[in-house]
Amino acid sequence: MTSIASVVLMAFPVAMAFAAANDLFTMKIPNRIPLVLFGSFVVVALLTRMPFDVLGTNLAIGLAVLAATFTLFALNLLGGGDAKLVAAGALWIGADHIIDYLAFITIFGGALSLAVLAYRMTPATALPLPAWAVRLHMHKGPIPYGIAIAAGALAVFPKTALFLSLMT
Repeated sequence: MTSIASVVLMAFPVAMAFAAANDLFTMKIPNRIPLVLFGSFVVVALLTRMPFDVLGTNLAIGLAVLAATFTLFALNLLGGGDAKLVAAGALWIGADHIIDYLAFITIFGGALSLAVLAYRMTPATALPLPAWAVRLHMHKGPIPYGIAIAAGALAVFPKTALFLSLMT
């Protein structure tokens, strides 16, 4: 694998991990993260000489996921940053593993929600907590779903044709 391919291969997991950490500490996923994921996907598509039909399918999947997640956002069921992150991840995952990706996000999201609810049952005043931990402890407060999105993406990405094409 060339050094360029190695750097490109790392763009997806690093951006996803950064999004998860940022969501945990700030409850926000900056727009630049999905934009970096989109831009680096285009670079990867060019470097790997991705067939045009596969590129088109991945873009269509990304747009369909964006439409679905923005509907969830409009219904106040998902954050805007989460909606964009899921869609940007869908570009990289592609048609063969999109169901696995969404299933893993759902499973990890359920586990994350249970963990946060259990955390919220513990007394918050026993220890001095940083601001992000206090925010996470708030009753009926938001849950940093970017963690579940990143976990789902990282669980599925090594199985994708895109990842495997970069490994050769």
